[in-house]
Amino acid sequence: MELVHPDVELYAAALSSPEEALLEEISVFTSQHHREPHMLSGHVQGKLLQMISHLLQPRRILEIGTFTGYSALCLASGLVPDGVLHTIELREADAQLARHFFDRSLYGSKIISHQGAAAEIIPTLNETWDLVFIDADKTGYVEYFNLVLPAVRQNGFILADNIFFHGEALKEEPSGKSARAIRTFNDYIRSRADIDKVALTIRDGLYLIRKL
Repeated sequence: MELVHPDVELYAAALSSPEEALLEEISVFTSQHHREPHMLSGHVQGKLLQMISHLLQPRRILEIGTFTGYSALCLASGLVPDGVLHTIELREADAQLARHFFDRSLYGSKIISHQGAAAEIIPTLNETWDLVFIDADKTGYVEYFNLVLPAVRQNGFILADNIFFHGEALKEEPSGKSARAIRTFNDYIRSRADIDKVALTIRDGLYLIRKL
């Protein structure tokens, strides 16, 4: 399903501030060399992540799913001077590639990279989160949410990406385990009364969740 018309995407990008040079390099490299380039947040969503981070001015950010590092750099741009971003990536090659880009950025010293299973790493991080971005394996979304929520400060935010899953999650009975998992996650978030939430129709859908 084509969720946003390509002409609308292009126009939105043209109306937005341009990508920083390193972000553009990551985008081009990922498009040319990675087997799953569609997983990159991209220009418009990346700019939204930057805006949210600058609005919140977080001290501690957790990203679950590093991929090639684009979204982490967007989120890190809003950190306060002593702020830190932890990012977790399962795949070693992606974690190493992202670290290469982090070390060339203005935020390299503020980004702590973890490589391995998020469900095992999250409980070891003794932090209080101002902002969490969930963009990893879709079957783990409910578990990741429940792992991080107790450590999110009051009025802190959780962002969950790909909540439409290419339109599959809109179906009553989605096909494929990832689509079904996203549908389950969406229904779970909608049912909870201890959070405030809004589903944003940007890219492949982004859940904006505030802890009450």
